[in-house]
Amino acid sequence: MISQSPLIPGLLLLSRAPESQVTTADRALSTMEIPVFTLDAFTNLPFKGNPAAICPLMHELSDDLYQKIAVEMNLSETAFITRINPSDDFTTGSRFRLRWFTPTTEVNLCGHATLASAAVLFQHKKNVNPVLVFETKSGDLAVTKQGDGYIMDFPLNPPTQKDPNEFRDIIKAAVGNHPVQDVHLSSNTKKLMVRLADSCDRSVLTSLKVDPVALQSSERSGRVKGLILTMKGSPDCQPGYDFYSRYFAPWNGIPEDPVTGSAHTVLGSYWSKKLGKKKMLAYQCSSRGGELELEVKDDGRINITGQTVTVLQGTITL
Repeated sequence: MISQSPLIPGLLLLSRAPESQVTTADRALSTMEIPVFTLDAFTNLPFKGNPAAICPLMHELSDDLYQKIAVEMNLSETAFITRINPSDDFTTGSRFRLRWFTPTTEVNLCGHATLASAAVLFQHKKNVNPVLVFETKSGDLAVTKQGDGYIMDFPLNPPTQKDPNEFRDIIKAAVGNHPVQDVHLSSNTKKLMVRLADSCDRSVLTSLKVDPVALQSSERSGRVKGLILTMKGSPDCQPGYDFYSRYFAPWNGIPEDPVTGSAHTVLGSYWSKKLGKKKMLAYQCSSRGGELELEVKDDGRINITGQTVTVLQGTITL
């Protein structure tokens, strides 16, 4: 409603209609509702594993809005699932587009949010297909439901051995004076893998206090966007982990990632050769912790299997 100001001639006043006069259609025009699920991935227990926010969308949004939602969710990754074929829905479709955003940037590959995305479609959208394929920046990623878990078909990213002196500063910032046995770099993923000496106990890895600011400032060449710390496991002790790891990516806004599928595309390749095994059980020993089953395949890819738990369902209202 527009009226003349009684105090200042010529000034027009705009007043809101009473709430009772605002129609449902008016609200629909001014708000957008986006479904969101938070799942803990690579675990069967709530508050363990790696939490991811998943948004199944009927239509693409702008990159700016994707990033703002990821900032709001403030998890390692927020994933957005969109339909490729407009005639598909989340129950009957078998191929979808998938993108992942950290609180600071879009990433090319994310394991735990892919696992969680598949779980949302299979569990909450009751998808009828045995296999779902996600079109991503890392190519097609297929996910198959198996029992209580999901098998993800991911690219394998074999790392190359490097001279530790090349990365002296970042290694010092991460592990201090603890002995290092091997240093490898995956140029494709920009992940640096540092293996602690076999003489180190698992407690050395779990007790490391890694300063993300010091880590980021120790490596500014752009060659490294993530640091994997790893050590040989105890396959003879139950549950028989072949290797342990932790992962840090302050360069992408993630001080420490609780459980990282993409890091295991590097770790799986490395440890498969070192241990002479195709099938391995891995544990990422962050404070939350998570378990991954790995199978390195002859086609140059890796199967990563894990479970999920849904801890939140809601609506983002914009």
